[in-house]
Amino acid sequence: MSISTMGGDKGKTSLWSGERVAKESLRVEAYGTIDELNSHLGEAKHYVKVERVREIIDGIQEDLFRVGGGLATIGEFKKPIEKYHVGHITSLVYELENEFQFKGFVVPGMTLQSAKLDVARSVARRAERRVLALAAEEEVAEEIKKYVNRLSDLIYLLARVEEKAEGKIKLVEWK
Repeated sequence: MSISTMGGDKGKTSLWSGERVAKESLRVEAYGTIDELNSHLGEAKHYVKVERVREIIDGIQEDLFRVGGGLATIGEFKKPIEKYHVGHITSLVYELENEFQFKGFVVPGMTLQSAKLDVARSVARRAERRVLALAAEEEVAEEIKKYVNRLSDLIYLLARVEEKAEGKIKLVEWK
């Protein structure tokens, strides 16, 4: 079976749930941006030096398949993001936040690995905007909205963990 169905030649694609929609639809844009984020995290994972960061990225990538699947499905998705997933990344944010005392703006990308994570963070923020645009028009599971909201914070902190490990966090104080 080929991955090329030739069914999209006229600007339509199939959702996981089988419906055909325009490739430029808000739904396709939302799950496509989640896919893009997953790819950026996959790249960042090869650069990170802190094993705990790598493990967290692995978990996020698995969760993103649930997010993307939920967005690519009209109706009920069999493996949705659940409260547990949201709670897990929220607790990671709180745990990692305790390692830092930010007193200004952090200059992004002070190491190669944090730069890769900062790009992923920016894509995560765009993904959240795309999900919310879709949610303004169609039903989107609350847990998906909560998950993508927390995700950019977590990725931001992962980048700072990498910088802290090398003593390269740079703050700019504004008064």
